Amino acid sequence: MNYGNIKKTDIADGEGVRVTLFVSGCRIHCPGCFQPQTWDFNFGKEFTEETQIELLEALKPPYIAGLTVLGGEPFEPENQAVLAPFLERVRQTYPKKNIWCYSGYVYEKDLLEGGAKHTEYTDRMLECIDVLVDGPFIEAQKNLMLDFRGSENQRILRLKK
Repeated sequence: MNYGNIKKTDIADGEGVRVTLFVSGCRIHCPGCFQPQTWDFNFGKEFTEETQIELLEALKPPYIAGLTVLGGEPFEPENQAVLAPFLERVRQTYPKKNIWCYSGYVYEKDLLEGGAKHTEYTDRMLECIDVLVDGPFIEAQKNLMLDFRGSENQRILRLKK
């Protein structure tokens, strides 16, 4: 898996100050996407053990609320295979920090068992994620006043109570 960017102090992609990982690779190709360069699975740098250590170190300060993963598309099957064990590692290392994930896929239709993007890794990822922002970006429903999402169809799903 490749990634396009890491932000070590992000306040736009979830509640509180966050560490954000932008993965590469997306087959949805939403018109008006704010990062079309991340559609390419080869964009950016390889996600290595060193990258994971860098992210875990960035999550260490007490003012960091948690990790956000977006893209690209975290739930592309190739990305799930890498992200599932990494998210489990984050959860084990920082059980009190939260994990947000953005997906252009729809939770019930695509990610749950039987869904178009459900793989052997999906449930492991979902088990780690506290908040999922789902649904494709729809340019005609773009709304800059929404918290933590770009278009009105997108939902903020709190998977953990």
